[in-house]
Amino acid sequence: VFKIEVLMSGRKHFVEKRYSEFHALHKKLKKFIRTPEIPSKHVRNWVPKVLEQRRQGLELYLQTVILENEELPKIFLDFLNVRHVPTLPKAESCGKLSHQPVLLFLRDPYVLPKANDDFPNVVIEGILHGIFYPHLLPR
Repeated sequence: VFKIEVLMSGRKHFVEKRYSEFHALHKKLKKFIRTPEIPSKHVRNWVPKVLEQRRQGLELYLQTVILENEELPKIFLDFLNVRHVPTLPKAESCGKLSHQPVLLFLRDPYVLPKANDDFPNVVIEGILHGIFYPHLLPR
């Protein structure tokens, strides 16, 4: 049994699935979307290293399905026990699961100068602003 951690909109839940359930999902998904390769159904030995490779393969399979599809089939969402997909702004794909920041810092106390400095370092602030929050308006 594989324990899947699903994080969506700041909420986390776990789903436990057997390999046979992944395989059944794969067969159903192939009818609706282009699917990535799924790890082999047959495992020669059950040593931890082989099982870890299978786990990593299944994780990659799920991540690839999410990243390569604008809209996820209901079958996939049901598999992960996801009932409601958050609506994203029109600029982004609606109905697509995406990685979103869990925690956002407005200032990095280790890189940015203290707020009471006479001359702020606009270069560092500009770079960090552009990388971490390009959607926010400049100060």
